[in-house]
Amino acid sequence: MKNDQRLPRRRALLRLAAGLGAAAAVHVIAADPAGEQLPATASSSAGAAGPPAFRAQSTAYRLQPMTAGAPPRFRPAVPPVRTRPFEELPGIGHAMVLSFDDGPDPLYTPDILATLREHDVRAMFFVCGEMANDNQDLVRAIADDGHTIGNHSWTHPLVTGLSRAGVRDELGATSEVIERITGAPPLWYRAPYGAWNRNSFEIGAEMGMEPMAWTVDTLDWTEPGVGTIVRRVRDGAAPGVVVLAHDAGGDRSQSVTALRRYLPELLDDGYRITVPQHR
Repeated sequence: MKNDQRLPRRRALLRLAAGLGAAAAVHVIAADPAGEQLPATASSSAGAAGPPAFRAQSTAYRLQPMTAGAPPRFRPAVPPVRTRPFEELPGIGHAMVLSFDDGPDPLYTPDILATLREHDVRAMFFVCGEMANDNQDLVRAIADDGHTIGNHSWTHPLVTGLSRAGVRDELGATSEVIERITGAPPLWYRAPYGAWNRNSFEIGAEMGMEPMAWTVDTLDWTEPGVGTIVRRVRDGAAPGVVVLAHDAGGDRSQSVTALRRYLPELLDDGYRITVPQHR
């Protein structure tokens, strides 16, 4: 976010998940840089929605309107649709997932990429569409380094306050710009503020994406200090954990410095840093 405009309740909202029906198994794999693939299983559920829509929007959080363009390409969802996001990845051995939200940002994302590259590990980047559109070279750099790019909406709205058409706009436009830049649509999405509802689960599934939440929240957006961020990651470290951090949305210098500290410590403790992929 170029002007660092944040909603007063930025990230203070509780993660929301609806219990909307029976669950079925969705299989993913966790791939490390060496190419090792380990099975992981999480519960899932599914459904369909109406035709795609594309409208210009803006919010108080991100003031730039959506860019005009063709409607996103929708793929049919295989029922049933998930009713809760992935919060961890059990069964992947002594491994963890690092994830970064809100970018890419030219001030902080390159330093995060450099640290990940130095240790030859892969992470997940949940990008906002407007940030991706404004920093296309960084999106390509993320993809070229082998990281997983996820959908974090276009303008970072509270999705639970949007209509179905609004959810389609936010997710569809972001998937479209990611695919245009990288040549591949995202397979994962994360709701801003961790606020999920039936519409986001169903429409995300229509676009071929699985919902990813997190296990450990570093709360780095509050700028609590490098030591506090490192401690939260180290205290929460465990097999299958998904760590939430940020590479944009404000001053992320603490997040950059903290990564330089906790990443080698995790590796020294024997953790593999991996990313999930669809089987």
